[in-house]
Amino acid sequence: MDAFNLTDHPHRRFNQLTGEWVLVSPHRAKRPWQGQEENINKEQRPEYDPTCYLCPTNVRANGAKNPDYPATFVFENDFGALQETTPGGNYELGGLLKAESERGISKVICFSPRHDLTLADMEVADIRKVVDLWQQEYEELGRLDFINYVQIFENKGAVMGCSNPHPHGQIWAQSSVPNEPAKETEQQTRYYTQHHRSLLQDYLELELKERTRVVYENAAFAVLVPFWAVWPFETIVISKRHFQHIGQMTQEEKDAFADAIKQITAIYDKVFNVSFPYSAGIHQQPTDGQEHPEWHFHMHFFPPLLRSASIKKFMVGYEMLGSPQRDITPETSAERLKSLL
Repeated sequence: MDAFNLTDHPHRRFNQLTGEWVLVSPHRAKRPWQGQEENINKEQRPEYDPTCYLCPTNVRANGAKNPDYPATFVFENDFGALQETTPGGNYELGGLLKAESERGISKVICFSPRHDLTLADMEVADIRKVVDLWQQEYEELGRLDFINYVQIFENKGAVMGCSNPHPHGQIWAQSSVPNEPAKETEQQTRYYTQHHRSLLQDYLELELKERTRVVYENAAFAVLVPFWAVWPFETIVISKRHFQHIGQMTQEEKDAFADAIKQITAIYDKVFNVSFPYSAGIHQQPTDGQEHPEWHFHMHFFPPLLRSASIKKFMVGYEMLGSPQRDITPETSAERLKSLL
């Protein structure tokens, strides 16, 4: 039997941030594809769409009129998943059925007044304005006594459930800490307690030394395909300095963060020569009033495209019943992305 190697043989990889495993099956990348293929949207959008409820001066569904905003614009979601007015309460039956009320605030952030742009198309200086607004919203929402976590995220592309192509993201701020950051809090706390260092700081040092999965770096951030990546071209943006949240960024770090976002989103669009869909979001310390020295600021990008612009990876079968699985190794994905810089 041949000696085990990560390039050819099925194996599991441990996700240090969540404490979970992913199955990697590199040999399956050679199989022919006869599964579902997505329709490719090559629509050319105008700079301004009079029917778009996010464009400047247009009226939204609730009758509110958008200002003629020159850069970014934020407002409370007209159909928010979380509501500030939710009353407190809980439900329990037989020790098995359990529910509790969840109070929060949902906001929409328009990245640009132009309907035809994405983050990949925007100038770094304009993305920096988005970063500034993210920082402002994190700090303002985090100061509210009933908000314990602020989740900043973006869904790009209809395949990711985005209902409007105008460049925008969302913020869901809520009373509880959601599942994914809660798992990351637990893992980072365990590592920090044992080593008195940030888990992601030590992990990033390993990645920058090995360089196999690093896609891009600047003075303050590195973009890489994580060793434990689930999605075909998944990346993580990690700050080189250990800090806990976006409110602690220096001016130079905010510039570098905007640059890193520009670089990876522009690279994505080159992979299959389409506007690359993804879900992306910032993970940072909870706003629960406690100290979180274990937390290390980072941003995830989860793109679904697999082999072409029309083939999407689905989480089905074994992945829903067992654990996540991928065919293309993170090293192969990183090499492809890096070649498109």
